Amino acid sequence: MDSPSRPSVIIVGAGISGIAAAKVLAENGIEDLVILEASDRVGGRIRKESFGGVSVELGAGWIAGVGGPQPNPVWELGVQFGLRTCFSDYSNARYNIYDRSGNIIPSGIAADSYKKAVDSAIEKLRKLEEEEATAYGDDHSNNIKNNETKPPSTPETPIELAIDFILHDFEMAEVEPISTYVDFGEREYFVADERGYDYLLYKMAEEFLFTSKGRILDNRLKLNKVVRELQYSKSGVTVKTEDGCVYETNYVILSVSIGVLQSDLLAFNPPLPGWKLQAIDKCDVMVYTKIFLKFPYKFWPSGPEKEFFIYAHERRGYYTFWQHMENAYPGSNILVVTLTNGESKRVEAQLDEETLREAMAALRDMFGSNIPDAIDILVPRWWNNRFQRGSYSNYPIISNHKVFHDIKAPVGRIFFTGEHTSERFNGYVHGGYLAGIDTSKALLEEMRKEKESQTLLLEPLLALTGPLTMSKPETVSNIHKCDIPTQLYLSGKLGIPEAIL
Repeated sequence: MDSPSRPSVIIVGAGISGIAAAKVLAENGIEDLVILEASDRVGGRIRKESFGGVSVELGAGWIAGVGGPQPNPVWELGVQFGLRTCFSDYSNARYNIYDRSGNIIPSGIAADSYKKAVDSAIEKLRKLEEEEATAYGDDHSNNIKNNETKPPSTPETPIELAIDFILHDFEMAEVEPISTYVDFGEREYFVADERGYDYLLYKMAEEFLFTSKGRILDNRLKLNKVVRELQYSKSGVTVKTEDGCVYETNYVILSVSIGVLQSDLLAFNPPLPGWKLQAIDKCDVMVYTKIFLKFPYKFWPSGPEKEFFIYAHERRGYYTFWQHMENAYPGSNILVVTLTNGESKRVEAQLDEETLREAMAALRDMFGSNIPDAIDILVPRWWNNRFQRGSYSNYPIISNHKVFHDIKAPVGRIFFTGEHTSERFNGYVHGGYLAGIDTSKALLEEMRKEKESQTLLLEPLLALTGPLTMSKPETVSNIHKCDIPTQLYLSGKLGIPEAIL
């Protein structure tokens, strides 16, 4: 299908939020839409790549939250389209902790260290709750203060640092209930499908975009279109791209990451209001880097409960969390090590050869000097990718509802979506999916209200001018804006209120 000259809606970003939003709009009769994607593919932070003879997921790699009281919508999509997955059990990782001499920490010591870390994290959480309650004058703060609490301990030894990393970067649900696991279940499934996790997005797109042989050929999806400026007013939005293209539209759904919103990639004219900028700045960005290593043969344990193992080092997060891919792809001889935040940014800035040297040194500490060298390495760079600027949003455990509201709230004719706008499921694929649906529904309601407003404004005009000549199927509410007297349209009475700057 050809792209419309002036679409009703332009969606910026073809990740799962953008595709989900476009699908809902199309299902509700808004087919004159355009999707502008900065890269050469759909998927956003869901991205596969061929490595070591298999398909690996550089970004989102799990469907988290399965088997609970409510069905996870992304899991349902996976079942519907036959996505291949493998069950992952992180809980055993804490019992597969290696020190730098290659010894596995005894399970009793590991369990005690883990309990100590959980207790410390709970104390930190209580302290945050107390500070939050005091800041907002909550009477509940008196109850918290009256409960004697000991100060939280600080991890110091390699095993304490390793467990602290596991707990806070992978298993925070042990400390504070997380909506994903409460609503959808505690099981997590690793995506191990040669078609990739993004296959779900292509199948979603097939329902409203023209496709052929697994490719999207619809001109309403425009790849390699880097949006650099959004000019918005009461009457519409002008979208300008890096290659000099200019698009006019009635509304924009902005489906870019929180990291991009915090960067200088996008300019807004007029600038976004202060309340919006403050909310955006309050959200942290998590950088999550999975480094893939291919070996000539397997040298690590791969029996039951051995999928994940831990490297205890003096530096927190230094090549700490490892996973073998034998469960997902038997015989692949691939290991994955996950870094986060500071370590991710450090590794992104250095050559892959140096990263390989560091990773091999960690593996030789655990498994001895005779293990083979890796024959290939793959290092994603989400932080340095100007179209992503990180992996996902990372709100504080104790967060202000107003921040979520302000991040999600539209500014004029620009609507915001993405996993960072989901108060309950931020940071997850299903959070992005549900956010896209919610945003498109909010926009449809706004369009309905605007259409009713136009009809009400036109009724007295028609009484003065007499009946218009039009064919029977036409209705007043379907008159194009160019058929309305110019002065009435430009007066702004047909637009929605301007943003409060």
